[in-house]
Amino acid sequence: MPESKKNIPMEEVAGNGLLHRRVFLSQGAALISAGSFNLLTARPASAQTTVDIPPWMKVPGAGMSGYGSRAAHEDYIQRNPVSALGTTGSGGSRTPLQSLEGMITPSALHFERHHSGIPDINPDDHRLLIHGMVDRPLIFTMDALSRYPMVSRIHFIECSGNSRVGFNIEPALGSCGDLHGLVSCSEWTGVSLAILLEEAGIDPRAQWVLAEGADAAVMSRSVPVEKIMDDALLALYQNGERLRPDNGYPIRLLLPGYEGNISVKWLRRIKVTAEPTMTRDETSKYTDLRQDGKSLIFTFPMEVKSVITSPSPGLSMSGSGLYEISGLAWSGSGKIIAVEVSADGGRSWARAALSEPVLSKAMTRFRMAWRWNGGDAVIKSRAIDESGAIQPSRDQLLEEKGTKFNYHYNGIQSWRVASDGEVVNVYG
Repeated sequence: MPESKKNIPMEEVAGNGLLHRRVFLSQGAALISAGSFNLLTARPASAQTTVDIPPWMKVPGAGMSGYGSRAAHEDYIQRNPVSALGTTGSGGSRTPLQSLEGMITPSALHFERHHSGIPDINPDDHRLLIHGMVDRPLIFTMDALSRYPMVSRIHFIECSGNSRVGFNIEPALGSCGDLHGLVSCSEWTGVSLAILLEEAGIDPRAQWVLAEGADAAVMSRSVPVEKIMDDALLALYQNGERLRPDNGYPIRLLLPGYEGNISVKWLRRIKVTAEPTMTRDETSKYTDLRQDGKSLIFTFPMEVKSVITSPSPGLSMSGSGLYEISGLAWSGSGKIIAVEVSADGGRSWARAALSEPVLSKAMTRFRMAWRWNGGDAVIKSRAIDESGAIQPSRDQLLEEKGTKFNYHYNGIQSWRVASDGEVVNVYG
């Protein structure tokens, strides 16, 4: 190894043991192999060391299957379903963010939010109607849609009610997924809705469209035409296979960066209009109540946000030493350009390494090395997006929005790491 790669000191860049992000950049492997620090996870081995032959090496393994399943040892990783007031099937299930890696959420663990259960739709009988302020109303079968040019994009979807427990007076108990798991990120493949509207001959005076779902709740939302013509996608595939029923099979609307509810699942109708339709789903719900009693409506974009997924509640630390602080950041306004991490309750901050690829309106994984001294610590992260927006503290958010808000919580999450290694949610 070249001399320049040896004995590079690990630079502490913020209080309480945060180390420079180069650990997870190009020099990381060189620093580790040069002995600049010890990961404290492997046992030394000598030339005479032998390893016992495990039982699974002594007999043939299982045969092939038509559809793969995960290892039985990973079955404990589950979504957390929570029922809501309403009809049968109302509620949601949260992605276990603390148990995942990378930026892509497995389809089977993508969060759910339903207002009247999951419809059992026969794709052969499903139709998509485009009508209203168009020259030629059109009806599409699923087969017809599959013949249009397909595009693939990686985007997050976040329920606007995600993390709303942050508005509670006292910090809520639960895992990272329990508190923040109404967000997921997938590769979506489908047809640009702008192509179909152009084929239908959209009236230049049109300003809005109504998107309607085929569930029993008939979920309906108004969407600005400008957004539809920009990047709206009729998603048919998720992570390479057809959508799952709980995520809108056989077709859902995808509006990157907008609150999840507006990416209507089980899409059956697009009506082009001059004004918003003012459906019950955008008047009685999904509005932001202010301190003066007035409500903000059509607050679509999800603001810049991040959360540390490890360490986090339920993931205990096992003694002092070097650890990786890892988490996810996202923004409805575009790319994440930086994530800062603090291990001393926000008194000092340092930039984390961002794992490639860093994409617009997609989750970004961040990492930082932390030399934990075994004492009490409060860790937190704050994200910055390409618009210049900085994730606010909880106090800043409450000062701006008040205490009557129920949606769009993006305040900084603080985790307290106790000396016994347990992690809990705290404010401050």
